[in-house]
Amino acid sequence: MSRDRILDRVNSPLDLKMLSLEEMNRLAAEIRQLMLDVVSKNGGHLAPNLGVVELTIALHRVFDSPRDKFVFDVGHQAYIHKIITGRKDRFPTLRQYKGLSGFPKRQESEHDVFGVGHSSTSISAADGIAAARDLLGDDYHVVAIIGDGAMTGGMSFEALNHVGDTKRRLIIILNDNEMSISKNVGAMSQYLYQLRTGETYNRLKHNLENWLSGLEHGDDVLEAIDRVKTGVKYLVNPESMFEHLGIKYFGPVDGHNIEALIPMLTAAKKEDGPVLLHVITKKGKGYAPAEESPNKFHGTGPFDIATGKKITKPGAPPSYTDVFGKTLVELAEKDKRIVAITAAMPDGTGVTGFAQRFPDRFFDVGIAEQHAVTFAAGLATQGIKAVAAIYSTFMQRAYDQVLHDVCMQKLPVKLCMDRAGLVGDDGYTHHGVFDYAYLLPMPHMVIMAPKDENELRHMLATAMEYDDGPISLRYPRGSGLGVDCSEALHTLPIGRAERIRTGTDVSLWAIGSMVSEAEKTAELLQEKGVYAGVVNMRFAKPLDTEMLFQDARDTHCIVTMEEGVVIGGVGEAVVQALNNHGLLDKTLVLNFGIPDEFISQGDRKLLLRDIGLTPELMADRILDWMKKA
Repeated sequence: MSRDRILDRVNSPLDLKMLSLEEMNRLAAEIRQLMLDVVSKNGGHLAPNLGVVELTIALHRVFDSPRDKFVFDVGHQAYIHKIITGRKDRFPTLRQYKGLSGFPKRQESEHDVFGVGHSSTSISAADGIAAARDLLGDDYHVVAIIGDGAMTGGMSFEALNHVGDTKRRLIIILNDNEMSISKNVGAMSQYLYQLRTGETYNRLKHNLENWLSGLEHGDDVLEAIDRVKTGVKYLVNPESMFEHLGIKYFGPVDGHNIEALIPMLTAAKKEDGPVLLHVITKKGKGYAPAEESPNKFHGTGPFDIATGKKITKPGAPPSYTDVFGKTLVELAEKDKRIVAITAAMPDGTGVTGFAQRFPDRFFDVGIAEQHAVTFAAGLATQGIKAVAAIYSTFMQRAYDQVLHDVCMQKLPVKLCMDRAGLVGDDGYTHHGVFDYAYLLPMPHMVIMAPKDENELRHMLATAMEYDDGPISLRYPRGSGLGVDCSEALHTLPIGRAERIRTGTDVSLWAIGSMVSEAEKTAELLQEKGVYAGVVNMRFAKPLDTEMLFQDARDTHCIVTMEEGVVIGGVGEAVVQALNNHGLLDKTLVLNFGIPDEFISQGDRKLLLRDIGLTPELMADRILDWMKKA
């Protein structure tokens, strides 16, 4: 006789409270299967979520969301939370166009108290929520769920310092799976390993408390022991950094054992001050391919459940990431001064091959983009060619370091920004659309963007030979255009654009991923009798003003195209250059780019359509604009 599906009975956290332990364990297995079914089709963050199934069930069993507040760090482990909190039926739309976000999102549910997507923010946000609770005289619980990888971020330490100082009632769940995206590195990782393996102290403490609690005056003895236990503890276990900060430490506890988790979480609820519960989990738990290769299934595209192999298009061109990584190795073979730096993302940024080939010249600093950039600046002062490979959206976190530590000192750091432009299914927290706007105002900064994967190779070679200050290179997510990449590497003249097509009526100035779209737009315009030139800008800064001014004089119509925000972007830089040269009153300018809004998740082609950046929509708008003008 088949048993009913427990998951069918769980439509809110209240339903979870009615389940037995055996039913909760069955629910965990059913949730894992649902996630496998959906993520294998849609892609997503599989391994992090597989690792926190039991933990999330236990959290919702013990606490009362949405009254009690859960704040997830990064948010790539919140799929189970979404399923339990009434979004089960919509879960198949995960990361799809107009579907569920892959991260907690305040607009999506009252159970998502804080929207996230970047690392190391949970403790700060939870601390703020707890402070608001106290100011308003309320008494709910606030729980921050943070991974050991996110704990390497400096913001986490800043928050811990404040939490320990205020002694505010707050629960921190440290999900320790020894991984962030790739294998964790650094002193914090080693420290947590010592805490995980300090079983002697925890076993003795547990046994002693159980024995004394049964004696007539056992509670008095326990109270006396509590006053001296700190000294005893440090004889058999590493010093607890958290307790030195004023945060009570519980654990470690098996994060896949619901029966063990519930009493620990219940005990944490009873504390009057800040508590950190150290939970040990296995990233990818319950799915063998993810357990064996958690980094590959951290964020994955569609895959075959039976084999774990990713589903790819036959004959697809190599990705920009792969081309970047291989070119970096090629250049480093000839130049021993080249080093690569990443912030916990060697696979995502394509530098794994570099790390294997040149381990002494590779630096993974953990989830610490600010440190990565200033570390690169320090290297650059000594003549090292420091390549900081960081996603565009994550480079935002190091804005001050780029400005203050790199640009002000005119240091030749090489900023290589992957995932520039719209990234699709990860949504607005990960779209790399602001880098033009935040780098353009920085003095001394050179900004490049390739039209295709072959030009990426030459731009990277150019960056390595540029010693007159900082230089940045941004390139999109996904496959290249399939162009020939056998050409010998060479450098490009700084600030020189490339004329691809000559036109008499209008000149399309495009940069990066929009160059190919500009070429298609020009073809559509020609069918309507409008002859458009196309310029591959190559450099957002410095602009090729000589070619720009000539086109303005020849056509009197300039159209800019960028996969970045319009406000403060490349198009505005073009307008300013024309104005400063006295040409704006004689030149019509139309700027295409990302509008003043946050773009949701979905297929990149659909998103480009929605914001008017497809060749068809741009051609129609240009025709209408020219007629009105």
